[in-house]
Amino acid sequence: MNSPYEVIIRPIVTERSFDLMEQGKYTFEVARTAPKEEIRAAVEKLFNVHVVKVNTVNVKPKTRRVRYVAGKTRRWKKAIVTVAPGETIEVFANNDVNIVE
Repeated sequence: MNSPYEVIIRPIVTERSFDLMEQGKYTFEVARTAPKEEIRAAVEKLFNVHVVKVNTVNVKPKTRRVRYVAGKTRRWKKAIVTVAPGETIEVFANNDVNIVE
């Protein structure tokens, strides 16, 4: 079994992932070879929460161009982790975002 720091690479910061946080679902980039059991154990150990469910998605590479050279983005694995009701993960130290209107 790998170290939890090798399994969980980084949290995913998107508008959709923030909407899922309200439902107790947190999105992470994980190691491509990590099975769901390892992801569950890593999240429980790192964030001290109880994981109810783990869904994984293998993200396919997209074609990108720089002038005349075509290439592809990297392949990676995404995990959407559902924690027990009433528990939260503090993904970011400063959740107080001030929006100036």
